[in-house]
Amino acid sequence: MSSFLYQRIVIIGTTSSGKSTLAEELAKRFDLHFVDLDALHWEPNWQEAPLEVFRARVVEATKSGCWVVAGNYSSVRDLLWSRAEVVIWLDYSLPLIFGRLWSRTWRRWWHQELLWGTNRENMWNHLKLWSDESLFKWLFKTYWRRKREFPELLAQPEYKHLQLIRFKTPKETDKWLAEFLETES
Repeated sequence: MSSFLYQRIVIIGTTSSGKSTLAEELAKRFDLHFVDLDALHWEPNWQEAPLEVFRARVVEATKSGCWVVAGNYSSVRDLLWSRAEVVIWLDYSLPLIFGRLWSRTWRRWWHQELLWGTNRENMWNHLKLWSDESLFKWLFKTYWRRKREFPELLAQPEYKHLQLIRFKTPKETDKWLAEFLETES
């Protein structure tokens, strides 16, 4: 059983905000089950899992009482947010996120990192800003929308039970995490 203040956590933010990195860190340090929604969503050759398969995977992955989930998929929000205790929103600046996305995409492409089974980054697809395959297009398409939608979602009656922790900078996030680590010592 985790000794962390929270047992069921959802981490949200735009692409490359650091959701998975923070979720993995919390999972390791506080004995929580780490769930990466991208890993459950993506099939080989960047095909999306059928909705019923994706939802079943999310249910299975969060069966334990202690988990931290990284991701924003609206198609499984009802499964996660209804059971979560806290939502951590990594609401960082666009220039920071863009820089992180560029670095991460370049690194993954250059090193041909294997992602979620059989997938690898294709730099050319990401540079085609007009293409729906481009993560850069996705960033620009979703960055301001998420800033508007997340507060609206969290204000809905079915999510009133959730505590919101919103970080505007990585320093805020690191300070918060360090404070928890100090109390654990």
